[in-house]
Amino acid sequence: MIKRLFDLTVALIIMILFAPLVAVLWVLVRVYLGSPVLFSQERPGMYGKIIRLHKFRTMTDQRDAQGALLPDAERMTAFGVFLRNWSLDELPQLINVLRGDISLVGPRPLLPEYLPLYSTEQARRHDVRPGITGWAQVNGRNSISWEEKFALDVWYVDNQSFWLDIKILWMTFLRVVRPVDINQDGQATVSRFTGDSSQQQKGM
Repeated sequence: MIKRLFDLTVALIIMILFAPLVAVLWVLVRVYLGSPVLFSQERPGMYGKIIRLHKFRTMTDQRDAQGALLPDAERMTAFGVFLRNWSLDELPQLINVLRGDISLVGPRPLLPEYLPLYSTEQARRHDVRPGITGWAQVNGRNSISWEEKFALDVWYVDNQSFWLDIKILWMTFLRVVRPVDINQDGQATVSRFTGDSSQQQKGM
């Protein structure tokens, strides 16, 4: 109950304070990246229940001669990189916080197609609401392996508290001010999770 009240209060305050910025970003995204302004995608929420998250789009819809989308690196624009580096693309997710789909702090919601690929231990990351930021995001973000991320997510599930959330939000603020670990080396976006490597090795 305290966590939910905290989420609602902080999300409302941020939305009010950043309303002018959101309005400006809405116009800029429309001008530089086109329509729709928001990128919406289904993600697993608490207990794997599918929810729909919203972000400012950061890539174009450029396609090849066959009509297939170009690779992420070719569709990413300088403006899109700016949005991601400063986490401004995440601002629309505050609506998801108000709706109760996600929390301010929790394991990041990933793709639904990853659900059957988790080990039993890794799947425990869905025992709490996902978050805009989380323990993995302030301890390596995209510079660490999937296995390390999931271990940090599960640690959060086992050790969550109000004060830990405050610590994570403060660490997130510091990383927004000084962006680090945005992407893996040589990647425009995060590489896809293909399954628990330890389980794959056991099956060899």
